[in-house]
Amino acid sequence: MKKNLRLEAEDMFEHKRVQNLEDFFRDLSERPHRNVFFYRICGYSLEIQKFISRYYEEARRSGVVIEGRIPNPSEGNLSYYNEMMGMEFQMNPGFLSERLGKWLPRMNQQQRQSVAICIYDVLDEMRRSGKNENMLKNAYIKFMCWLYYKFERIVNCLGDNKVPKILYEANISNYELKFLHVLSKAGCDIVLLQYHGDDEYLKLDPKSEISCIYSENGMAAFPEDFSLQMLRKEIVRDQQIQRLYGIPPELSRCTNAWMKGEGLKEVLLSGDARGKDKRFFYNSFLRIEGVEDKLTYINELFQFHQQLKNSGRKLVILEKKIPLPDMDEIGQIHRETYGSVEQLLAHLSANIQYPANTELQRLMVKAFVDVILEESQSSQFNLHKLTNQAVYLLCWLKRYQGPLFSDWKMSQIACLVYLGGCRNLQETLFLKMMAKLPVDVVILTPDLGNKCKLQDAVLFEIHNAESMTVEEFPDESGEVKVGTAAYHAQRELDTLLYQDSGMYRSMQYDKAVTVSLQTTYEEIAILWNQEVKYRPNFSIVDGTVNLPVIFAKVCGVKNAEVPQYWAKIKELLVENTLVVKNRPMVQGTDANPVKPFATEFLKNGKLQRAKIKNHKSYQYGVLREGMQEYILDKLQTLIDQRLIKGTFQNGTEYTIVSTVLNMGRDTIRLLQKFDFTKKNPKLVYINTTERMITLEDSILVMYLNLVGFDVVFYIPTGYQNVEKYFAKAMMEEHQLGEYLYDLQIPDFESSLSGVYQSLIGKIFKRTT
Repeated sequence: MKKNLRLEAEDMFEHKRVQNLEDFFRDLSERPHRNVFFYRICGYSLEIQKFISRYYEEARRSGVVIEGRIPNPSEGNLSYYNEMMGMEFQMNPGFLSERLGKWLPRMNQQQRQSVAICIYDVLDEMRRSGKNENMLKNAYIKFMCWLYYKFERIVNCLGDNKVPKILYEANISNYELKFLHVLSKAGCDIVLLQYHGDDEYLKLDPKSEISCIYSENGMAAFPEDFSLQMLRKEIVRDQQIQRLYGIPPELSRCTNAWMKGEGLKEVLLSGDARGKDKRFFYNSFLRIEGVEDKLTYINELFQFHQQLKNSGRKLVILEKKIPLPDMDEIGQIHRETYGSVEQLLAHLSANIQYPANTELQRLMVKAFVDVILEESQSSQFNLHKLTNQAVYLLCWLKRYQGPLFSDWKMSQIACLVYLGGCRNLQETLFLKMMAKLPVDVVILTPDLGNKCKLQDAVLFEIHNAESMTVEEFPDESGEVKVGTAAYHAQRELDTLLYQDSGMYRSMQYDKAVTVSLQTTYEEIAILWNQEVKYRPNFSIVDGTVNLPVIFAKVCGVKNAEVPQYWAKIKELLVENTLVVKNRPMVQGTDANPVKPFATEFLKNGKLQRAKIKNHKSYQYGVLREGMQEYILDKLQTLIDQRLIKGTFQNGTEYTIVSTVLNMGRDTIRLLQKFDFTKKNPKLVYINTTERMITLEDSILVMYLNLVGFDVVFYIPTGYQNVEKYFAKAMMEEHQLGEYLYDLQIPDFESSLSGVYQSLIGKIFKRTT
């Protein structure tokens, strides 16, 4: 009987080895010798993850997925089997085929005979290994229940051109392996996922006679959190992403794969010279650090610029920073409050409109979605911050899409050059997004001291050993500046002398952050006339000076010794010291040409810097550019930190703007000459009366502390007459002794040199 069945089921399936994982997805007619595959996977790679994901989808649709072993038949399962089939068992293929026909009537004759022979072979092997009749019967019943309750959907597909698939995730047991061996020989592809290695499996099949182990170069251990459950979540997420894309673009990007490492020379190649496959656009994502030759670098950039222009390619050049979106640009972005990243993307991506070319619009949407999704996976993810970053990206995309993509055609590649490198996350995300579009993104960081924050697996990097400061990208020939050999030698000497040496070039830094020192009263006099670089906690981080300053209030008079009290104050009246004595520096009634325009200069809490600098009332245009930016930076900080009471509550923020932008000539001169590594300017404020400090004085004192002045209040009365408008305790308070009242401030000026007299008495007072 067994022989006859074997003749009828002559088309048994053979186990073969795969040439590659793609073989699993070939139809039976495309496989030689009607072969099937039974493999176990014990290692991980990205390609393997893609295979498992695809195989899982196939098994889910037309096969069986087992997660955590096949459950043993329950009492109910066995009871139903007994009712329908009885408990008879015979060890021959004919009996097995007949029982399969009754138990699984949807199987055709060929399928029944094939499965019957396979079950018989497995049971016969068990018998030869010493298993008794009762054990064989139990295995037979278990197999029959598994076929009915877990695998009924595939047994009637055995032998079809589309090979049914089984995916098993667990450490397999002995009977499960025997059962899967049956299904494999009957015509199923099977993949076992062995996350913890092959040792447990080899205890059951030491010679790998039942299944093959898959191996490829670069395999590693499975990640700790890898599972089919995780994979399902990713599949669902991928489906959601596809919905976010809308209609997908026809073009795909081929970034850098065509490049050989020749830098700007390759960027000059036309799209057609880079590749011929019309399914792709060929762009570059390139960062060149340092310079190869200082003498020729500027000219090379100029020639590069000229050749790009002559070729007719679209070009945008950004220098040092990408200008932040203004309020008008932000106002054009339709946005809401979002509860998820998907909701954010679905709504914000609708802002991307480019009706002149729908394919380009689809590429833009996909690039935007991909970048935001990638950022949402970071450990610093915050939905509110991500929304702000997404709005910035959309503003910049709207700003530059015209210059880069006007009249765009499929083979055209625009060019975006950024000189200086990314300074923050927003710039990094923007360049990543642009690199996913038909744009060459070229980042130039000739100064090795300025590190670009962008990191990306696709980025092509070229490193040069020489460093060079380049302030602007060479444009027209009349504006090209080329350094001589002597000039560059001097700059190198500067670097050796002034970088990480404790020595500093005059006005070397234009950014600083103040750190208020906690000192004893006696230390004020010791530190007062020191260069700040010798003070505790002075440091320089990424080009920003951490500036230790004194901000103190001195109450009372030590031992009521008034002459000694005034003598100690007089010791502080050194060069570049401003003195205020019992009268306000500024009052609200003083003439102020900035005040009528303060509401124009501050919108939504942000200074409108371009408008301020171009306004007729702006008085700081004569200052060096770095100091102008520094003054505005600290004004923004004063507003943002709400250090003055009433900020963003009763319009105080506009008083802050008008007061700071109307400081007197003497104060401005002190700021102009302020070198952040040398002696800092000072303010000594003496109040022997009950008079409260004015709001305007409070603003100026707090502001001068932020920009780097040492500030000391002398209040012999001990009154709290200077803190009224300060939103928080910022000063270090020193109690000297007895409180004294109605003291007369002596004439400090009479004993000072003419140099110092010119400052005292004109504090914050505008002269003509």
